[in-house]
Amino acid sequence: MRYLQTFNRRLRQIREDGRLSRWDVAQMCGVEETRVRSWEATDARQRSYPSVTELLDFCMRTETPLENLLDLDEPGDGGQLELPGLAFSNSDDLSVAIKQLEQEINRVQLSEEEVELLRRFRNTSTENRRMILQILGG
Repeated sequence: MRYLQTFNRRLRQIREDGRLSRWDVAQMCGVEETRVRSWEATDARQRSYPSVTELLDFCMRTETPLENLLDLDEPGDGGQLELPGLAFSNSDDLSVAIKQLEQEINRVQLSEEEVELLRRFRNTSTENRRMILQILGG
């Protein structure tokens, strides 16, 4: 997966810069924490990759541009992007694929209130985060 060669390092850097734990990322993407750990694995044999839905969930909820996580600088790509979980053949209708992608983006799009809550949560102390999560039953 040439677009994801440095994904594990990029994800870890974005997560750490945003003061997010693996658990935080797992909650955003609707997966187990062990899955996020495998996304960040340094050993390629132990590494896995997120689905398009999980990748979009992370990008939307952290306001991270997709290109910050992917290796898009390879010459000769011609703008063609292949992601796990999002594939179609030449016989498939491109408009159907685009419509599915738009639906997925709309599903994970945060409201202004959610964005503000996430911003405040990310900027608070670790202790305050724990208390908030306890209140929410997490």
